[in-house]
Amino acid sequence: MIKKTLCFSNPAYLSLRNAQLIIQIPDIEKNDTVTPEFKKMNERTIPIEDIGVVVLDNRRITITTGAMEALLENNVAVITCDCRSMPVGLMLPLYGNTVQNERFRDQLDASLPLRKQLWQQTIKQKIANQEVILRHYTETETRCMRVWAEEVRSGDADNLEARAAAFYWKNLFPSIPDFVRGREGEPPNNLLNYGYAILRGVIARALVSSGLLPTLGIHHHNRYNAYCLADDIMEPYRPYVDELVIKTMHKFPDYSELTRELKAELLSIPVLDVTIDGKRSPLMIAASQTTASLYKCFSGELRRIIYPQMN
Repeated sequence: MIKKTLCFSNPAYLSLRNAQLIIQIPDIEKNDTVTPEFKKMNERTIPIEDIGVVVLDNRRITITTGAMEALLENNVAVITCDCRSMPVGLMLPLYGNTVQNERFRDQLDASLPLRKQLWQQTIKQKIANQEVILRHYTETETRCMRVWAEEVRSGDADNLEARAAAFYWKNLFPSIPDFVRGREGEPPNNLLNYGYAILRGVIARALVSSGLLPTLGIHHHNRYNAYCLADDIMEPYRPYVDELVIKTMHKFPDYSELTRELKAELLSIPVLDVTIDGKRSPLMIAASQTTASLYKCFSGELRRIIYPQMN
């Protein structure tokens, strides 16, 4: 089942009733001139079990602890935004799998050679997907990207990820010849940042569902980063966000500010069509397949992570 992504950009009051998320507009609730019938019409309900991601993008949103508890118990990724509408926080449940202790132990016991092999697979697929984006949306000769993807060694000892990234970002936006990718950079960095934050939430949610610790990465080891594994596993998925950003730029020529229309486009990330294991699937479902295969690699049942492939 494809879960819904909800984004609240206006003041709202979110509560829980009969396993339903109740959405109310506070200004209408407080208005004594509004009839009770109209207030009831203003109320909207959504089954908690149908929700996958919630984005809270307004400082005047109130959410009850009961609603928050129900969302987290159903493994909903709750993302909070700052005054610039950029995601700054991510809340996930402390448990998401019935055999979590066993899975934690398998993850913690993963050997260094195994983690290096998994990172090799991750970077090979990331570069391969980046090559497809460049080939489809630019006139850049991409043979070097295909070569780099094939030459990635265990642990990416030659740092081909960085070499490919430099080439990729230099050529991805032909209309912006001096584009530099960075969190504080010029647009369309704002679109990329927002899209990657949504993707990170989707991947982190899938990791928790698979009984894995999002904190313990196979490559990233930043002591201040609570989602190192999510940052690792999302790498081959990033080109899907890049493709959506390119399409969004064509649809909305003015993307200097992150408007509601632009955010609406980027919030479709969880339901983007991807090809994984030879089949078409929404990205959110594919992420669960990827994280499930990752656990099987930790437990010794598989030797390869299943990642989506662009073609």
